[in-house]
Amino acid sequence: MNSDAASTSLSKTTKAILNEYGIKLNKNLGQNYLIDRNKRDQIIQFGNLTKDDVVLEIGPGIGTLTIELAKKVKKVIAIEQDSNICQILENRLKKENIDNVELINDDALNVEFPKFDKIISNLPYQISSPITFKFLNYDFQLAILMYQKEFASRMNGKVGSKDYSRLSAMLYFKCDVDLLTGVSAESFIPKPKVDSTVVRLTPKLPELNGQLKHLNINEINEKDFKTYSKFVKALFQHRNKKVKNALIDSRHIITDLDKKEMKAKLNSIKQKKIEELLSERITNLTPEEILYLSIHLNSVLEK
Repeated sequence: MNSDAASTSLSKTTKAILNEYGIKLNKNLGQNYLIDRNKRDQIIQFGNLTKDDVVLEIGPGIGTLTIELAKKVKKVIAIEQDSNICQILENRLKKENIDNVELINDDALNVEFPKFDKIISNLPYQISSPITFKFLNYDFQLAILMYQKEFASRMNGKVGSKDYSRLSAMLYFKCDVDLLTGVSAESFIPKPKVDSTVVRLTPKLPELNGQLKHLNINEINEKDFKTYSKFVKALFQHRNKKVKNALIDSRHIITDLDKKEMKAKLNSIKQKKIEELLSERITNLTPEEILYLSIHLNSVLEK
């Protein structure tokens, strides 16, 4: 089947279901539904699914991915915030005699996820950042996720580039990021203003195989990563500033010290490497250097 025919077929099905229930999709809620069957099938193939897999899907909508996923895996956990859309999906699952979908009508940002192995989702774009950070708190084998093209580019932004961001710094120690395929805006209804990218996240092992030895750090434990996370957040709120100034301006994220106390603490540091890092521009610091800085400064900045 060619791409146009595939798109038309899924488009007709989607529109018919929405018309049947009198649903008008809300772009502001990230309700852009995939209508390209070839892209849908490709996304599912990227998941390397087996009958033992439990798949988490955020924002399933009317089930474009959900129904096909359910045919291939042990279970799908689908979290949909819109109660009307949730009811449509529940009705579709009953019609299709599909009983291995756990449908949760709630805000994915506010619920504790049940245990799962993989994540496959056409994510609501307005929650792309917070939901991705939330995923990092869970153990999973693989995630296949659809993002806006520019957001996807920032996920593995290189040091010093315009795409280097809090997002890329956070993902760096947690996941390998692979951009798998582009998806045209024409592949959705309603049509978004930008194209999309399908991304694969593959969690890294907790141990970083000695790659941090030059910083006298063998591995990142959970405590260190939480500290790193705070410093990354503080720094990238002021990505164009020098490190020292950014930390002072965002001190509330990392310490209870007031501005005067914070300046005094930082000025009292006489360790050459720390001094050098504090005088650098944020976007010039590698994730390893931010980690090194965060671990060493954390104790210094305790009140």
